[in-house]
Amino acid sequence: MNASDPVDTSDTASATPVTLDEAAERYTNRELSWLSFNRRVLAEAENPAYPLLERLRFLSISASNLDEFTMVRIAGLEGQMTRGIDTHAIDGRTPRQQLNAIREQVLKLEDRQQRSLLALRDLLAETGILIADTDQLDEEQAKWAEEYFTTDILPLITPQAIDPSHPFPFVQTMGLGLIFRLKRGKRKADLMEMVLIPSGAPRFVRVPGDKAVYIAIEKLVTRFATLLFPGFKILGDGVFRVLRDSDIEVEEEAEDLVRYFRTAIQRRRRGRAVLLELDDECDDKAEALLREQFDVDAAMIVKTEGMLGLRNLDAICDEPRPDLKFSPFSPRYPERILEHDGDCFSAIREKDIVIHHPFESFDVVVDFLAQAANDPNVVSIKQTLYRAGDQSPVISALVEAAQNGKAVTAVVELKARFDEERNIRWASELERAGVQVIYGFTELKTHAKVSLVVRREEDGYRTYCHFGTGNYHPINAKIYTDLSFFTADPALGRDAARLFNFVTGYIEPEKLEALSISPGGIREKLYELIDAEIAAARAGEPSGIWVKLNAITNRGMIDKLYEASAAGVEIRMVVRGICSLKAGIPGLSENIQVKSIIGRFLEHGRIWAFANGKTLPSRQAKVYITSADAMSRNLDRRVEVMVPITNKTVHDQVLGQVMLANILDTEQSWELHADGQYERMGSDDADTDGVEAEGFNCHRYFMSNPSLSGRGQALEADAVPRLRLGQHPEQEAAS
Repeated sequence: MNASDPVDTSDTASATPVTLDEAAERYTNRELSWLSFNRRVLAEAENPAYPLLERLRFLSISASNLDEFTMVRIAGLEGQMTRGIDTHAIDGRTPRQQLNAIREQVLKLEDRQQRSLLALRDLLAETGILIADTDQLDEEQAKWAEEYFTTDILPLITPQAIDPSHPFPFVQTMGLGLIFRLKRGKRKADLMEMVLIPSGAPRFVRVPGDKAVYIAIEKLVTRFATLLFPGFKILGDGVFRVLRDSDIEVEEEAEDLVRYFRTAIQRRRRGRAVLLELDDECDDKAEALLREQFDVDAAMIVKTEGMLGLRNLDAICDEPRPDLKFSPFSPRYPERILEHDGDCFSAIREKDIVIHHPFESFDVVVDFLAQAANDPNVVSIKQTLYRAGDQSPVISALVEAAQNGKAVTAVVELKARFDEERNIRWASELERAGVQVIYGFTELKTHAKVSLVVRREEDGYRTYCHFGTGNYHPINAKIYTDLSFFTADPALGRDAARLFNFVTGYIEPEKLEALSISPGGIREKLYELIDAEIAAARAGEPSGIWVKLNAITNRGMIDKLYEASAAGVEIRMVVRGICSLKAGIPGLSENIQVKSIIGRFLEHGRIWAFANGKTLPSRQAKVYITSADAMSRNLDRRVEVMVPITNKTVHDQVLGQVMLANILDTEQSWELHADGQYERMGSDDADTDGVEAEGFNCHRYFMSNPSLSGRGQALEADAVPRLRLGQHPEQEAAS
């Protein structure tokens, strides 16, 4: 294919055909944009304004993100090359071209992570937290470490010889191991022995004492290897780690999804090796053996002088040092529900309410379901479950509801990546309790976050709904910023019932009254709303679009926003992660501004706002929350929901508090430039230095101020600080 050939547009029929040269000018590669996002995460580990243990946590998150990227995205591109698939990415690159660019950046990112760790180790040591090498232990500590190795580590590990009678052992994905080259007596041939660290073993061991001293378990095994191999001479050693292809593809002919996924999870653990990490001092012969056995592309063999598996550093972040962490924060419980003596149904019946997590407690969602489980007037509960966590109070509420005789239906999505095994376990527990469990579609993921409760009341049956932008996961709800919308609106209740009928009975939702549902429906609705703004701009009327998403990669949606920009529509976008749209390019996107917010909390809520004939923000604007990002998978291959926000107070909160605060944020924001580079607002260095500028911090604003729809009469006298465009952020927060 040459530069004049058209780029593949199979992800959306409405995409504008472009040549390869035009594609590179119009779009940013998805994978490279993700790597840029992870550099922004890593920059928080280098941010001197953050407490040290929080910086270490960001380093751990960056490493964990990169592991998943390697196991899924890099593995997927390698799989395309192996199968001879030459589909071009949105920017026109072939799989091979993408891999070449990705590998170069991955190596740079890993090197930067190691440099960040070195800097943090020095800074933490000054505060009394030492991530130590064994030669840094004093005599008493070394004696304790040897005893700990003998009593706690030796029983866990198993040395495995590698020779013709002992084949090379299997190493699971993210598996950490050590390899030793040994000699015994007069035996001429060297012996190779492998020691795999069990996944349940602690990665870091804390040495007793007032000073927090942590030793990586692989360093203890290396230090005391003579106790493991008595009578052997150790000629060389090395530490290694392997990542494997961990994606699961669902076959359309799969007859039993539960059985299929149980088998697929086992296959994933044994997937093709994608990345081999080695410590820089790995024995040459041991390294040669590992390279041969894992058969990894030479470009994906990484040798480092630092530590392998930085994702495990989060264990050290649990050290009880509040002076090295963010100030404690307790989420608020909405005053409006407390005014109704905790009766969620009474509060929702009075007026719609939106809960802004994590600033407002996820307990509201749990209480809503727990109350439904124990309310004798509740007849049925329907619930989608995508990710629910390990010890889920949501699952417990559904189990209790079924045991109390309610008709409970749970749509459990088995295809939630890396949560498949947990969801199978939850599905089994729910079925044992009498819940009707549905696994949705074979070819579609059910990603919508919806609860539906039908309650018998004096004037008949009433439907209460919860629509969320995030999962029913109590741990994530303390970290992710999401919206939980509760309503008793009859039209939304009827539409939610149609959504469940679609998932459980393949009944296509026709003549929806308020909701938009993917596949298909959300795209159509958004195109309609964008077209209305285009028409307004061309007629010289006020127009504007505000968007908050985690990612935008769909070519058709990007082209539609380009069309709006060309018509003169002012578009402001807050896109946390992947952004294939290019902003600020004359003649293409000069009216589009894009920023990414990376801070204490993970931005996750999705919001669309349209001016609707007035200047944003205004009460006439059309506002929607959704479970879907602007990605082909969300718009075309998942069951998603988009909800209109019409209640005045909720509308004010979503648009005038949440959305506007995100747009005004400067302290945690990175601006996307026309060249595809991100620059921290207030900083001269793009995508690198992590220096935090002074300004407005939306997370601090949310932590400090009650929300509009949840404040209740008890706070009516207290002015909630209003945010306004055109003022200095400090003035806005004080207005």
